[in-house]
Amino acid sequence: MAPTTDELLASLPETFRYSEALDRISERQLRRLIDEGGVIALSRGVYRKRDWLGDEDLIAIAAKAPQATLCLRSALAHHELIDDIPAEIDIALPRGSWTPHMTAPVRWRHFDPDTFAVGRGLLHIEGARNIGIYSAERSIIDAFRMRHLEGADLATEALKRWLRRSGQPSELLGLARSFPRTQTILRETMEILL
Repeated sequence: MAPTTDELLASLPETFRYSEALDRISERQLRRLIDEGGVIALSRGVYRKRDWLGDEDLIAIAAKAPQATLCLRSALAHHELIDDIPAEIDIALPRGSWTPHMTAPVRWRHFDPDTFAVGRGLLHIEGARNIGIYSAERSIIDAFRMRHLEGADLATEALKRWLRRSGQPSELLGLARSFPRTQTILRETMEILL
């Protein structure tokens, strides 16, 4: 007897790649679930169950680029260091790595592979899925490093909020040692604010 739609859906995780689905059900069964609307494509090769609620864009990004890391405005907004709701998701990848095509509004950033992991943690998205995220300190440093693109006001506002929350300047300056060209402007700005 053929499994029912509910049984097929129960065998799948909330979000999954095409290959993960084929480990659990046949291609024909997967096509049936898609045709019936029980499974919805997030992007090419990445799917979710119809009733799943979550951040579809982050799931698609994490599935397509395992090293993807929330950075700049997106990370600062997540850490509540800015009031902006970014129109695009800022995602960092190591320089030289492949940039996937996405339908999600992503602004790809390519960072030096030698410092890519500095201040990088994981943000739990769903099930066993995670996406990288830079710490508040690393995000502030990046805002100062890229102030010519993002504006100095963004970096200064984030730093002010971080300091008001009892952020430790020594921690920030310690992390900034990995980014020597940013140390001077960061130290000068902190001297003005403190």
